Amino acid sequence: NLTVNRNKHYISFLMLLAAMTLGMLASCYSNNCPLSSVVTCNYCFYDAEGTAIKYSDTITVTTLKPGWNTVYIYRQLGSPTVERKQRDSVLLSQGFAETVTQRRNDTILVNKACNTSKIEVPMSYFNEEDTIIFSYSRISLKDTIKIKHSSYAHVELPECGTFRYHNLRSVTSTDAAIDHIEISNPKVDYEGRENIKIFFNGVVEK
Repeated sequence: NLTVNRNKHYISFLMLLAAMTLGMLASCYSNNCPLSSVVTCNYCFYDAEGTAIKYSDTITVTTLKPGWNTVYIYRQLGSPTVERKQRDSVLLSQGFAETVTQRRNDTILVNKACNTSKIEVPMSYFNEEDTIIFSYSRISLKDTIKIKHSSYAHVELPECGTFRYHNLRSVTSTDAAIDHIEISNPKVDYEGRENIKIFFNGVVEK
């Protein structure tokens, strides 16, 4: 019986050791890969004098993509306006008037960010220049930002996959609410560091 008990304890010890070893291997494997694999260009906000701030207005960021979309708009007195990506024969049979128009193929990247000190914006992989639009809730004018950059593949480890990094070359903007803009760190990766400083001339909260 003593021998059997010793064998049981020995087997239990081996099983525990194996479990600990597997846990350590899994931990090493996961720690070798980055915790965040999202690569974004990080815009941080400042006032015109260079003090870090939270911008109190609501900002929506869109990007200009090539091409246009056909939009079908239906109107009828006493009914809300309806938009469709394809012709709606049911609405036509109900007496709605149809208007066909072309709309720019924009994509919303940041939707209604408010009272924030930074925004994170993804970048295109294969274009040498990105154009993004800042829309504000308190003013009707918009700011256009143009970023010239190069993109390249980055492999941390084979098991972590491939990421697309970017290197910023230049940035320009209009001046509806932006006083000026500059690159603070040209390397765009998944580290989350500031890449671009935006100096606002509008209403801010410090």
